Amino acid sequence: MNMIAGWATANDIIMMEQMPIFGGYSGGVEETAICDVATMLASFALFDCDIHLDGPIHIRWGTTTTRETLQIAAHAAAALDRNTDLLLANQYYTLAGPCTEMCLLEVAAQAITDTASGRELISGSASSKGVVKDRTTGMEARMMGEAAAAAAGMEIQEINRILDNLVSSYRGYYSKPPAGKRFQDCYDIKEIRPTDEYLDIYDKALKALINYGVYV
Repeated sequence: MNMIAGWATANDIIMMEQMPIFGGYSGGVEETAICDVATMLASFALFDCDIHLDGPIHIRWGTTTTRETLQIAAHAAAALDRNTDLLLANQYYTLAGPCTEMCLLEVAAQAITDTASGRELISGSASSKGVVKDRTTGMEARMMGEAAAAAAGMEIQEINRILDNLVSSYRGYYSKPPAGKRFQDCYDIKEIRPTDEYLDIYDKALKALINYGVYV
């Protein structure tokens, strides 16, 4: 509380973060969504934050991109977006690592979910569940933006159909996701440019999204 008082006095922008665990103490999809809404409201009411960053996470897979965690994030954000003008963002924890199609499709699924449910987008993705060194690149953030822009204004029924097919395309790899490559192995670190290999994988992921009805 002392730190928050200091930040408020300094007119800092305050972002609060919490990640409710699906399958943990919160319970199932419905209970975790209620917990998510409650903690978001508490962040604004108790700590006077400017933006809230959450990220429902799966207790077994440690990711935010499963069907269940996307459901939780969507329902919680839609409820608050419909009834408040609060700024809401979301953590992106993919199972797969950078320079893989699965990683990009996971990011796209969450960006589409967030856009359709009224969330704001910030930062990029913590690939490989955010626990492996050097596994975050700008290409995941690029996919985040492109998928979100493509989903803006789409009907919810169409979004649900797309997400059902999209999540089904990678859920079979949960127990053994592709590790991908380190940042320095899939980028030219002098020019800070993705390698041709990663650009080709990105184009392949875009084609997959187009086939699902996401016109990136």
